[in-house]
Order: sequence, then C-alpha cells, then structure tokens
Amino acid sequence: MAARREITKKYAREYANAGRAEKSAMLDALVSATGWTRDHARRAIRHAAARKGAASKQQRTPRPRKYSYDALVVLQEVWRLAGQPSGKYLVAVMDDTLERLVRFNELGKVTSRVTPAVLDELCAMSAATIDRYLKPHKDAQYPVALGTTKPSHILRSSIAVRTAMDALPEGGGFYELDTVAHCGHTTKGEYLHTLTMTDPRHGWTMLSGIKNKAHKHVSAALEQMRRNAPVPVSAMDFDNGSEFMNWAVVAWADKHQIKLTRGRPYQHNDNAHVEQRNGDWVRKHAFRYRYETDHELRLLNELWRLVEQRKNHLLPCVKVVGTKTSRSGRKVAIYDKPETPYSRLIRSGLLDEKMRARLEATHDKLNPAKITRRINQIQRQLIELAAARTQSTRPAA
Repeated sequence: MAARREITKKYAREYANAGRAEKSAMLDALVSATGWTRDHARRAIRHAAARKGAASKQQRTPRPRKYSYDALVVLQEVWRLAGQPSGKYLVAVMDDTLERLVRFNELGKVTSRVTPAVLDELCAMSAATIDRYLKPHKDAQYPVALGTTKPSHILRSSIAVRTAMDALPEGGGFYELDTVAHCGHTTKGEYLHTLTMTDPRHGWTMLSGIKNKAHKHVSAALEQMRRNAPVPVSAMDFDNGSEFMNWAVVAWADKHQIKLTRGRPYQHNDNAHVEQRNGDWVRKHAFRYRYETDHELRLLNELWRLVEQRKNHLLPCVKVVGTKTSRSGRKVAIYDKPETPYSRLIRSGLLDEKMRARLEATHDKLNPAKITRRINQIQRQLIELAAARTQSTRPAA
C-alpha cells in the first residue's frame, strides 16, 4: 500500500497540468503497476492531489474563445428577444429568428456588431455552446408553488381513466387540460386562474385566464378554446379537480361530442404534457404573484395571446418518438429534432385550407422582438399591481 501511495503521489503532481493524452497514458501506467481499475486509479490520483502536503493544483490555461466577442453580445440580445429559450431550442430556430430580427430591424443597440461574419458564427454555434455562453444570464429562481386541485368524487366512476402508459390517440384533436392558481402565498379568498390546454402530439397550446374555477368560467374558457383550436377537439384529458369533473363540463362535452378521460389521483405523470406547459408557459411568464382584479385578468389574457404566438409559432419543442435501453438497463427516451408546434401542424395534414391559410398569414407577420417588448411591459404592470398584495400574504418566517 505504501508503494502504491508513493506511485500515486508521483503521478498526482503531473496529472493536474497534463493534457488528455498524457492523462490517459498516466492512468494506463498506474493501472499496470497497481492492478487497480481505471476508475479507481483516477479517483486515487485526485485524492492524492487533494491530500495535505500534495503539490498545489495549478489552473490550466483556458481554451481560447472559439467565437468572437461581437457574436457573444449579439447572441445575448437574440436570446432575450426570442424569449430566452434553451440552447437546444434556440439552435433549431436560429436561422429563422435572425432573419426576422434583421428584417424587422429589431437588434437595436447591437446592430453595429451585426455583420455577415457574426451571423455565420451564430448559425454555426451548437446547443451546448449557446448554453455555455449564456449561462451567466440565466438565473430564474421561483418560490415553491401552492396546489389548489380539490378531488371530485361525484363523476369519478363515470369518466374513464387514462394513464401515462397509454398511447396517444391516433390523429388530432386530443388535448390535456389543467388549471394554474395565481394565489401567491395563500389560497384564502378569491384569485385568478389560468386554464391550460395542450395537444401532446403536436405541442400546440392555448391559455385562458379565468376569474375563478366556477363551472361557468371554466365552460366559457373551454368553449373559446374549442372555437380557436386549429384541429377540431375530439377528446380531453384532465386531472381529478372539481373544476373539470362537474355536470356542467360533462354536459358541454356531450353537446359537442367530446370524449372525456381523467388521470389517476396524485399521479402527475398522467398529465405530464400539460404539467410541463404550466411551468414553462404560465409560471415562467406570469410568475407566482397573486392576481385578483378584472384589470389583471385583462392583462393576463393579453399576455397569453402573446405567449401563444411566441411559443406556438416561433420556438420549437421536442417529442418522444421511442425508447431504448441503456447499458445499465434503464429505459431512455428518444426524442425527435426540435420543431415548432406550428410546423408540426402544417405538415400533419390535419388542417383544412381555411385554418392553414389563417395560421400561415399569422405566422408571416410575427416579429419576435415586438412580442418580447409587449410581454415585458405587461409583466412589469402585473408585478406593480400584485407585488404589494403578494408580499402581504407571505407567511411569517
């Protein structure tokens, strides 16, 4: 053991400053001399370097930056104007986003840095590079949300259960639904909600602010969404909340020949698609403040129209297309390439000519920077209106 320790200590002095090839050669030599596995040899070298009396670890010279400073500055502005997507999604729409921002002359303070060379650099960046360059600008921390779903037992036996393991229905028109409470830090009193309705197959999502979860408000929002849905609604799936499992909603669904299913109690994965939208679409844009008034409701609904334009038309998402088994035996999901919900619907063949023309006309006019500016204006108004009220309901530490 003493001999092994001496050998490991010798390599530890050189290992920290070595390149990848040199490190590999050192590990091979240590494995050969000690009989250890490669992983154990690597850990032993690291522990030896960290022990008291070991040679101080020197910082390696960082790699030179591959892309120019101008490209980094323009990337930050493009990311902000596009709605702050992750690198995986931004790289998928980089060409289209740059074309729109240049065409609408929206790059503002960084326009002087925009050159053909910089645009080529942005288009050449990988998703990992984008995330690495943007990391200092991503800090969105939110307090824990409160849940307001109250189980309804009246209609539970008459509505079929659909689980996360069940395949999606063929064709289009199937949607998952859920509500998000804008209650701040307490569920006491009256406060606004947002109804979320998403198509799991194509990603198309609609949002609607409602005064509360009374059936007349929920039914009115459902009817508005049914009329605006690009593909006629044929089936809906939701959790066991009383806002959906009531006679008014069931009667409305029967009238329009819409099949209803529900998830299992306390199994959020049964409604995983809409739960994801609740976080990425609703919480990310409306935060976790308490909203109560009619003015705030109007602002919320204007905000949701803009978020729908940005997320449905301009930002991509990925869908699971299969699974594989890893070396450790775990099942791993396989995703398709990032694509916008708009693009998925256009090539799905489910749209009639009138709806297709309407979506294409809307898509062509969208200016991502203009959308972002108005979203930021509404968010500032909502924060000013609700910040004091939300703070007053915060529980004492």
